[in-house]
Amino acid sequence: MQAKVRYRLLILTLLPILLTLVSLVFITIYWNISYTSKQLFMKVKADLAVAENTLNQVQNRQEQQLAHVANSWAFRTSFTQFINDKQQTQSVHKLANVLDNTKRTLKLDFLRLVSAEDVAKDPDLTALLKQKSGQSASGLMVLPPNRLRNISPELERYAKIDLKQTQRALEPAKQQEERGLISRSILPIVNSDSSITWYIDGGNLLNRDTAIVDYIRNLVYDEGTLPLHSIGTVTIFLDNARVSTNVPINASSSQYSEQNRALGTLVSEEVRQQVLIEGQPWVDRAFVFNDWYISGYAPLLDIYGKRIGMVYAGFSEGPFINTYLMNIIELGSILMLVLFGSGLLVYRGAYSLLKPIERIHHVVKAVQSGRNVRIGELGLDRDNELANLAEQFDSMLDLLQRRNAQIQAAAEQLEVKVEQRTKSLQDKTEELQRNVALLNETRQQLVTNEKLTALGELTAGIAHEINNPTAVILGNMELLKYELGPQAEQVSEEIDLVIQQVGRISTIIRSLLQYSRPGEFNAPIEMHQTTPIIEEVLVLVRHSIQKQDVELIKQLYATCPVEVNQPQLLQVLINLVVNAAHAIEAKNSSETGRIWIRTQDWLENGQPIGVKIEVEDEGVGINEELRSRIFDPFYTTRKDGTGLGLSLSYGIIKRLGGTIEVKSTEGKGSVFTIGLYHKAKDELTNNPYKGLHFS
Repeated sequence: MQAKVRYRLLILTLLPILLTLVSLVFITIYWNISYTSKQLFMKVKADLAVAENTLNQVQNRQEQQLAHVANSWAFRTSFTQFINDKQQTQSVHKLANVLDNTKRTLKLDFLRLVSAEDVAKDPDLTALLKQKSGQSASGLMVLPPNRLRNISPELERYAKIDLKQTQRALEPAKQQEERGLISRSILPIVNSDSSITWYIDGGNLLNRDTAIVDYIRNLVYDEGTLPLHSIGTVTIFLDNARVSTNVPINASSSQYSEQNRALGTLVSEEVRQQVLIEGQPWVDRAFVFNDWYISGYAPLLDIYGKRIGMVYAGFSEGPFINTYLMNIIELGSILMLVLFGSGLLVYRGAYSLLKPIERIHHVVKAVQSGRNVRIGELGLDRDNELANLAEQFDSMLDLLQRRNAQIQAAAEQLEVKVEQRTKSLQDKTEELQRNVALLNETRQQLVTNEKLTALGELTAGIAHEINNPTAVILGNMELLKYELGPQAEQVSEEIDLVIQQVGRISTIIRSLLQYSRPGEFNAPIEMHQTTPIIEEVLVLVRHSIQKQDVELIKQLYATCPVEVNQPQLLQVLINLVVNAAHAIEAKNSSETGRIWIRTQDWLENGQPIGVKIEVEDEGVGINEELRSRIFDPFYTTRKDGTGLGLSLSYGIIKRLGGTIEVKSTEGKGSVFTIGLYHKAKDELTNNPYKGLHFS
């Protein structure tokens, strides 16, 4: 009787398991057939959308590239020279070289300058421009050999592809495809009077263009996206012929050379009918050259809206089928093992053990989820092992609950103490940092003020003592010249040299007095635009640096007026430009050095508060150890310099409440940035080096 119950228990237990496993097998097979195929088609549809978007991005990128070309300094310079002097062969060659170099840089197959008359004669360009009136436009077009030759002879030669007979496709109507599928963009160049006389025409030939299909393939079929041995491929068709593809002729080869690409093969007839003739996309199985692929095809339209070809994305079907069959075999094996194991467990079990164990199991799960429950009575004898186990388990749960409560209380107290100590330590650390920063700042200010005070008194005394003798020398030289009369011609050169050197001494004295007593030289400030002042600087320094091989580049974009004294700001900017020219000369470079003068509005919270002026050079740069000394009086690296130029410049900007920033890289050049507020500020009396920054 006990054996019968055991066998009945085994049958009753295994029957639901058996029915469940069999049902699971059939459900799994149905799910794999139905849903897996849908997912594959959804994937290839998304891959096809990526391919189409990438082709659109290629055209958008071409428009952006043409816009960058039109706005580039090299093109603007050569184009302006070409417009102003069209008869000169040199200007034509220069513009051609700029376009040729730009074409190679941007990896375009052609880039040229087309007149408005030639555009009007070209129906394709005219149709392309009608898409966006007065703006850049892009599109696909098919050009015959003579039209390709007019653009570039290389395009005509490279576009030719031999057509091949292909399985499940029509016989090729011709032996060779000579037309070219072009991704083309055109950009009008707007003149100052809003007229358009020239256009920039550029683009790529898609015939044999492996870069674009390989890029899309790597984008959608990267490593790990497909099963092992599955091949992801992308193709661009002209009509029904593959003109750009990575479908391999030999799938076992890992090389993607042009010889192993199915160029010139044709699409299957059923796909051609649906996509090219009916204009409907194809997302299904398709025979691709020599194997079945999960495929997606979409028509390509030219600038007239006419179907001129297709874009394809897909992957081989065979590895998915093999993987599917292997999964079915593995699943069946696992289910059989589970069924056999379940039978053994049920056979060896006993009903008297199932219910207490199930009770203990439920309590364990409840305790794991945080519930406070106990096993309690199991309805067994007290000597039963399960009853003793349940009693001991309940005792451990009670003890664990008390320990957890104690630990939680101690943890809360510890957390409060840690937070208090941490907060106190943070407060003391912040206070200490503020005190250290304040101490360093105060010490620096005291040292600087003492140095400037002593140096000001010294320079004022020296200037005063030298000024009187120089005035006497200058007066006596004038008197000597007058007394000698005509005889003064014999020593006129020496007299002029003495007067010149005395004048230099007077200039140095004025600089000393201006540095030591800046308050006596304060000039009235007025509201000025910076652009006219910088234009005057360029005129004044041109003569000073004309013997040096230096190119001045101005980039003046500031619109905000500022309060300055015009002569003093001229003095500061001239000093910076001349210093930059000397730095370029000291570099001893055989190439032409460049100096940039830039202005822009100084913005704060989106509102202009003043103007930033930058003077950048390609000179020798400033050593990091010497950078902090360049504003010190009498410090100079030039043999004929006084060392007062930058000191006076800093004093002028300081009295206006402005800032000076210095950034320099040794061997590459320096950038001096002056910040001037819209309203001059007198905030720096007690901190003479506020606003001075080095980097």
